Amino acid sequence: MVRRAELRGRSYVTPEGFAALREELESLWKVERRRVTREVADAAAQGDRSENAEYIYGKKRLREIDRRIRYLSKRLDELTVVSEPPPRSDRVYFGAWVALEDEAGEERRYRLVGPDESDVEQGRISIDSPLGRALLGKQEGDELELRRPGGPAVSYTVLSIDYAEPGGAGGG
Repeated sequence: MVRRAELRGRSYVTPEGFAALREELESLWKVERRRVTREVADAAAQGDRSENAEYIYGKKRLREIDRRIRYLSKRLDELTVVSEPPPRSDRVYFGAWVALEDEAGEERRYRLVGPDESDVEQGRISIDSPLGRALLGKQEGDELELRRPGGPAVSYTVLSIDYAEPGGAGGG
């Protein structure tokens, strides 16, 4: 079980998030970097490199790829994969799918994930986000109020908590 105090200074990720980051690293290293390296070599063979846009852009893209590869290599070593659900599945902890209802009656479903895999459009919010922090430890029926920067506060009610992926075994 991942509690609020344990979250400070640690980097958690779901197994799916870890696999996606590892896949990105592998794709950058084995596919993208090789392709761009070939393109740079071809552009260099064309002559004057100082005015060769393909060469200049290719070198820039290669630096970006190398920077991302270094970052991902280091980051993957730092991450802790959380694959087991907590012993108490009636509270919101890392990895939970949480259904919320706002004061207008709109329902939303989010999964609490690490910052490396958050994507609001995909329904994945970081445990470090204001909403993620506010949800930690909540139970079904609990209400929470979230102050938005420069806007009015919004109230949510926790409708359900699930640790199985929607559509999966035991999911909703």
